[in-house]
Amino acid sequence: MGLRAAPSCAAAAAASATFGAEPRRRPRLGPSPPPLLLLLLSLGLLHAGDCQQAAQCRIQKCTTDFVALTSHLNSAIDGFDSEFCKALRAYAACTQRTSKACRGNLVYHSAVLGISDLMSQRNCSKDGPTSSTNPEVTHDPCNYHSHVGAREHRGGEHSPPSYLFCGLFGDPHLRTFKDHFQTCKVEGAWPLIDNNYLSVQVTNVPVVPGSSATATNKITIIFKAHHECTDQKVYQAVTDDLPAAFVDGTLAAGDGDTKSLRIMHAHYIGTTVFVRQLGRYLTLAIRMPEDLAMSYEESQDLQLCVNGCPLSERIDDGQGQVSAILGHSLPRTSSVQAWPGYTLAAANSQCHEKMPVKDIYFQSCVFDLLTTGDANFTAAAHSALEDVEALHPRKERWHIFPSSGGAVHRCSSAALGLGLTCLILVFL
Repeated sequence: MGLRAAPSCAAAAAASATFGAEPRRRPRLGPSPPPLLLLLLSLGLLHAGDCQQAAQCRIQKCTTDFVALTSHLNSAIDGFDSEFCKALRAYAACTQRTSKACRGNLVYHSAVLGISDLMSQRNCSKDGPTSSTNPEVTHDPCNYHSHVGAREHRGGEHSPPSYLFCGLFGDPHLRTFKDHFQTCKVEGAWPLIDNNYLSVQVTNVPVVPGSSATATNKITIIFKAHHECTDQKVYQAVTDDLPAAFVDGTLAAGDGDTKSLRIMHAHYIGTTVFVRQLGRYLTLAIRMPEDLAMSYEESQDLQLCVNGCPLSERIDDGQGQVSAILGHSLPRTSSVQAWPGYTLAAANSQCHEKMPVKDIYFQSCVFDLLTTGDANFTAAAHSALEDVEALHPRKERWHIFPSSGGAVHRCSSAALGLGLTCLILVFL
């Protein structure tokens, strides 16, 4: 896992700065560092010049190692608590080894209190496995974060892996890996993702007769065979059937609501997939490491998550029909018509109850209500935004706001809690 930290005061200060920046990269599921630990890190900076004492009292080395072990962790990824507790136990063991030399050292005593506070918050047991900063430690080839950390050790660099997000919901509305937002027709079967590790295909059917509006009623996910980690696994969800098993009958442990949400964690490729059913239709959200998501052959270029919908399949013009409706005029495309009995004011009011921030998800909600009359699309838009907040790695990009000039800009807001129970499929 993390790097072997240099025992210098400068290294400790650099690591403290790294740790302070980390919470801003994490989705809403993880708490900020406790004030006591922040005090510890700041005290480490204040005492950075006291190198003679640091040569005997190695508390700065302990703190630097802890930062290196945790800076790449993300609370949205399965296994976070286990890895964080391992790092805390290693931190505690390090402080115990240097306790005699650190008597009377304020940084040391602050660290001891900070560790106790964190272990209590995370329900970490004092006994158990610990993380190691030794680069020679063997890694788990079927855990993406483990073998990425091993590569960082060998390469002498330490940078957390970069993640990408893609989501599909509603009419359907697509958010690509590049955070481009499109409303598309794409009737029939279409590939969202098709790389060397994962294939995801969705099937969309018409929602309203005589309209180009479609929605997803089938999702097929293929986790491709990967060395000694897994044989090929196929998961298939259709309306009213979100199974607890793969097509080959392989079952996974878990409990929860089997009709509304499935969460799948593929540890060997560091990927998380959310599949939901809302009303008669399905939604999808995926978080995947960038290096794996972009690993595909030239012949695999038709991927909606990578390149968006083909121009001929879009029913918007960049920010499109959604903005046209909210501009108090119906879409110019004749195939998209307002649903009888639904007024703009009524759609605005209904969507605003679920989504107080009037971003592109709010606009998509209004668009779907006006074009289909199906109130379940309100829940779909709301859940899609919750999935963004749970999986998208960059908080400042959670919300997308169309501007009058056709460009989009983004900003962040307070995170919302996931409101549905779920069955978690954990494999590998």
